[in-house]
Amino acid sequence: MASEQERRDTQKRAELDEKARRGETVVPGGTGGKTLEAQEHLAEGRHKGGEKGGQTRKEQIGHEGYHEMGKKGGFSTKDKSGGERAAEEGIPIDESKYKTKRR
Repeated sequence: MASEQERRDTQKRAELDEKARRGETVVPGGTGGKTLEAQEHLAEGRHKGGEKGGQTRKEQIGHEGYHEMGKKGGFSTKDKSGGERAAEEGIPIDESKYKTKRR
């Protein structure tokens, strides 16, 4: 595994990226990343206390928004999206509750 200092060196980064593209894990916690950058991003996400993406999203949009988004997803079928089906059945879904607000 490469140290953080090694990952800063341009030539070393190129070597590590090549190893990552061959399937090696070169960043601790970066398992599954196909490039050095991808592995760094994976490792960064795992260092945040192991939060899952859904938990992070819930924090961004709040409980009410997360609930509304789940309601829309619950209407989806093999043939139609949740939004299409909810519209057909006249069920209102307030998408403004789960759109991420710009800071």
